[in-house]
Amino acid sequence: MHQIYDFAVIGAGAAGLSAAQYGARANLNTIVIEELAPGGQALFIDKLENYPGILEPINGLELAERMQRQAEQFGSSFFEASALSVRKEKGHFIIETSAGPLESLTVLIATGARHRRLDIPGEQEFVGKGVSYCATCDGPFFKGKRILVVGGGDSACDEAIYLSKLSDKIVMIHRRDRFRAQKALSSRVLSNPSIRVLFNTVAKEIKGDSKVRSVVLENTISHELTEEPFDGIFIFVGSTPQTAFLKDIGVQFDESGYILTNPNMQTNIAGLFAAGDVRATPFRQIVTAAADGAIAARSASDYIDEQRGQTYR
Repeated sequence: MHQIYDFAVIGAGAAGLSAAQYGARANLNTIVIEELAPGGQALFIDKLENYPGILEPINGLELAERMQRQAEQFGSSFFEASALSVRKEKGHFIIETSAGPLESLTVLIATGARHRRLDIPGEQEFVGKGVSYCATCDGPFFKGKRILVVGGGDSACDEAIYLSKLSDKIVMIHRRDRFRAQKALSSRVLSNPSIRVLFNTVAKEIKGDSKVRSVVLENTISHELTEEPFDGIFIFVGSTPQTAFLKDIGVQFDESGYILTNPNMQTNIAGLFAAGDVRATPFRQIVTAAADGAIAARSASDYIDEQRGQTYR
């Protein structure tokens, strides 16, 4: 007999894994669709020390494995496949995947966003060993250290200001001759005595041994190369929400391509929810993604109850 799930979660990062647990605990027949290993961006975290209740730092992989086991213990199932498209037919959602179609009463989009990378030598090699894309996550490991910040938008300026509270040895580079960030943010960076700003400058190579030791910089006008010592490099050149498979369903996005939701994680399409880094939100952390997932699962349960005419709450 053809199976119809109650709650289909696309993406197994912190938001998806949290939603899977809460969905299964609410007695929803829950399935999680993930094309890679569960964990999402958490897999790039070498030492996680700011998640509530985690007293001894653990890596993101271990946290993801714990969250997956917990979701499975409550009854969630996991399906390894890529989501290709989502459509709504007669009140149900049809999810086309690389391993065949699935049908569900509700769907949560928790596919996250991928950090844009510089694609320079050493970047991939030193991820978690000095290369980071999250100042809040990794900044405390570099207190008093030499830090390079790459980027010129709002996020880069925000993160540079945050890092300046941890170290007075910060260099910030941007490939243009002025920041793209809001004027107020740009002014705060330029007037910050802990931040040395180099415009018309790009990173060409990250060097090190077991961790980052230096970065080769290039002046985009003179093309002069210099090598400066750094303990860490924080890269903020944007991120890309993973939503290409939603192009035909009519979900609403903001100007940057993130999914718009209300506080209940509900999109403009009834029964379709979004949580975590893929949705428009001012703060992206594991703890906020997990909270989004829990809210989305509760909202999905309420939606199903309403559709069935049940009033348990």
